[in-house]
Amino acid sequence: MRNLKYISILLVIILVWSCNDEKITFSETGKITGRVVKAQIFEPISNAKVSISPSNNTTFSDEDGYFTFEEIPIGDYSLQAEKEGYLAGYEPASLDADATVNIVFELEESDALNKPPIAPELLSPEDGSTDLGLEVELVWSKATDLDEDSLEYGLQIRNDYNEALISVQNITDTTYVISNLQHGVKYFWQVSVNDGHHEDVLTSISTFKTSSYPNNRYFYVKETDGNNVIYSNDIDGEELQITSSSRNSWRPRKNQTAKLVAFLQTNDTETHIFTMNPDGTDIRQVTSEIPLVGFKQSEIDFSWSTNGNYLIYPSFDKLYMINKDGSGNHLIYQTPDSSYITECDWSNDGSLIALKTNDINGYNIAIFVIDLSGNVVTNVLSGVNGAAGGLNLSIDNNYLLYTYDSSGHEDASYRQLDSNIFLYDFAADTSTNLSTNKEAGTNDLDPRFAPNEASVIFVNTSNDGISEKYIYTEKIDGENRTQLFENTYMPDWE
Repeated sequence: MRNLKYISILLVIILVWSCNDEKITFSETGKITGRVVKAQIFEPISNAKVSISPSNNTTFSDEDGYFTFEEIPIGDYSLQAEKEGYLAGYEPASLDADATVNIVFELEESDALNKPPIAPELLSPEDGSTDLGLEVELVWSKATDLDEDSLEYGLQIRNDYNEALISVQNITDTTYVISNLQHGVKYFWQVSVNDGHHEDVLTSISTFKTSSYPNNRYFYVKETDGNNVIYSNDIDGEELQITSSSRNSWRPRKNQTAKLVAFLQTNDTETHIFTMNPDGTDIRQVTSEIPLVGFKQSEIDFSWSTNGNYLIYPSFDKLYMINKDGSGNHLIYQTPDSSYITECDWSNDGSLIALKTNDINGYNIAIFVIDLSGNVVTNVLSGVNGAAGGLNLSIDNNYLLYTYDSSGHEDASYRQLDSNIFLYDFAADTSTNLSTNKEAGTNDLDPRFAPNEASVIFVNTSNDGISEKYIYTEKIDGENRTQLFENTYMPDWE
């Protein structure tokens, strides 16, 4: 019995011990936490995918870049963090039982390992080139990019004349033609290249200079984009546009002494005199308070003084003189019968002024010459029907060019049927028709003496009033009619 008692006590002890042994356990997992941030600046990266290998568990970082893996079996792991636009990051982790491992991923932006392109070389025109035309082809070498990225070029051009910048972007070729340059200007050009990952890489700066402005002696008007636009031309036919096609500009008159071209331009519905350099630069308004007004603005004309200091111009029945800088405007003549002054021409010696007057419809014309006191010196044409105009005094005051519609036709549209050029001889008090070789059904208009006065320049056009206009020259005797320019009008030859 005693042995049985001892055996029972031993079994109870073993049972109790066995129960106590089941309650004392040790965990076989751990925890991994961490954060995903931008390299160098440590800003959080949200929604980055974080995966753990070999378990292949995946989670995503929160808005502050934090992530957590709970109850991960103990062992050695490799973690990866990735997000579009960044290079993937890798970190090892050795996890013990009941331990927490913290990992920080510092992700580099995907461009971080991308190399910028190597700047191209400017090839043509060579640096320092001169006497180039107004259209230049710019050529550079192909840029080198080690990452073989798609490249785009940019072009920047400045000049030594003004602050204007020509900027062209998104060029995929290695050439670009730049046009509408100005004569006698030095240009500075530079090319940039961009691979889509870095700031622009710039070339060195190269220069070239365009040819000097030609000594164009012909000035005329053409219709461009619905406006009157002034052009110049030389004897070899190099035509240059010198006023903007966005403005209505007409009636060019060059003064060789002042080296300026005066012209008419519409400004806020009014017609005013402007001046500019022969290349169209430095445009300045001369008249301001008193505009040029008449029965038809396209018929109005004005005149320089020979020394280039003054201009005279009409406004209704009055004739004004103004300094070329716009100062000193004053009345010098007024018609006694309130007829409109439409055209004027100032003699070379400054002593005489030729005038053409008309009524509100452009008719009842009179052509006469006054002195600077307003006294009528010579009556050239009056008391006739029809239109007239185109005044130009010879340099010695012996002759006056003018036009007159010999048909005497008058209508509301101011159509002329047979306008001829006449040469009035002051000494003989006679007018000679210079249009004897004119084609029938056409009009000769706007005559001007050539610089040597051995010939005249003028416009010829059909009398239908809508056909193209052509500029001609002919000898002072009316022979050798020669066409110079087509689709042009209002010539000036200085």
